[in-house]
Amino acid sequence: MTPAVKRLSAPALWRSVQPFSDSRLEWPNAWRAWGAVAVLFVAYALAFIDRTILTLLVGPIRADLHISDTQVSLLHGFAFAIFYTVLGIPIARLADVSNRRNIISWSAVAWSLACCACGTARTFGSLFLARIGVGIGEAGLSPSAYSMMADLFPEKRLSLAMSVYTSALYLGAGFALIIGGAVIGMAMRLPPLVLPLIGTIHAWQLTFFVVGLPGLLVGALMLTVREPLRRAKPLASGAPKARFVDTVAFMRTHARAYAGHIVGFTLISVVYNVAVAWAPAFLIRQLGLSTSRAGYFLGVVILLAGISGVVIGGLLADHLRRRGRLDATLLVGVISIAVAAPTGAGAFSMTQFGPFLGLFAVMLFGASMAFGAAAAGIQVLTPNRMRAQASAAYLFTLNLLAVGAGPTFAALLTDYWFHDDLRVGDSVTIVICVAGPLAGLVLLRARKPFVACVTLTAGAAP
Repeated sequence: MTPAVKRLSAPALWRSVQPFSDSRLEWPNAWRAWGAVAVLFVAYALAFIDRTILTLLVGPIRADLHISDTQVSLLHGFAFAIFYTVLGIPIARLADVSNRRNIISWSAVAWSLACCACGTARTFGSLFLARIGVGIGEAGLSPSAYSMMADLFPEKRLSLAMSVYTSALYLGAGFALIIGGAVIGMAMRLPPLVLPLIGTIHAWQLTFFVVGLPGLLVGALMLTVREPLRRAKPLASGAPKARFVDTVAFMRTHARAYAGHIVGFTLISVVYNVAVAWAPAFLIRQLGLSTSRAGYFLGVVILLAGISGVVIGGLLADHLRRRGRLDATLLVGVISIAVAAPTGAGAFSMTQFGPFLGLFAVMLFGASMAFGAAAAGIQVLTPNRMRAQASAAYLFTLNLLAVGAGPTFAALLTDYWFHDDLRVGDSVTIVICVAGPLAGLVLLRARKPFVACVTLTAGAAP
């Protein structure tokens, strides 16, 4: 067998993802490390189903609650994002000093119950409050998960692990559209459903129950994961403290590195979120697809393009890092937006379904490359006992601006600039054309301070 074939053999591929390549620390074995990632993957997938199902339900929610695109965008974005981001910081503070597994378990129960509560809503206000509950519950997941994975995998394997975890959002978003479309299509053919204590519910309300209840099982499944040993990398002045004020002080000292990383990847997320949030409405309003058909095709594309993009992005970041590029995660971000921005803008300019779906798939693949690398970048910038809090600061900005403001800004353009629901594609294109070039510029300018901060943190390892 030639050397080339040996490098592609199954044992070699298995060794390439095993989480022990640092001789100074004894890392968990591969089965335990990747088993934990598998459970976290399931949790994140179900969380993202609960988070994004609303994008497919715009039409029936508007019809039943008599609300505008702007109000729908507030339900999708700010109702979720504000409390998700604000409460993410104190929960992350708790994750840096206590059991992260238990935090995730209780969080899963909370967001699942809140998603079911969305199915009981009768007014805009009650649905807004239920969406706040989803945001509060999910605030405990990703900062705790990021911190756990950084204690399960050494730096040169971390981007792949983060990317596998992050790929769950595409699984969740894809299934949210596929399942949501199927449930709506089925429910539309059924007589009104009457539930005890709740009363009559519409098809869109039933969808929230269908996607929300399985999350309760995740809370129990998470308890099978063992809390990993923390692997501290103290600074020269002593071990880092876990207080949020100390995390803020560290991030301020390296403000150019953190700001460049967070702002750059947030702008990439704006491109992704505005496209995914309004793609169903674009297909239904402008291209004439049914809700179930739009959900099916978008769901399949998100599953295939999103998962492949984020995993390839993680592999590329790890490859660049092993070749000595300390700015590997930022380089992946630059490649990501170079692919996503032009194809995203082109997709929402199409007047036919086939060309739209092709360009949309390329946009999703490109944007998805960034997100596993982005999460890994925060971990390698930050000392151990500050990682969950630094991750929460990153998610605070990303969700407030990308999940909250991005889709809302597009809705404001549709409602108050164009005054035409059929111009939603033009609104999305404008947002992408502004956010995309800015993302590339910010990431390129952040490379030097990012490398300096990574060098300091890595050099402090025992």
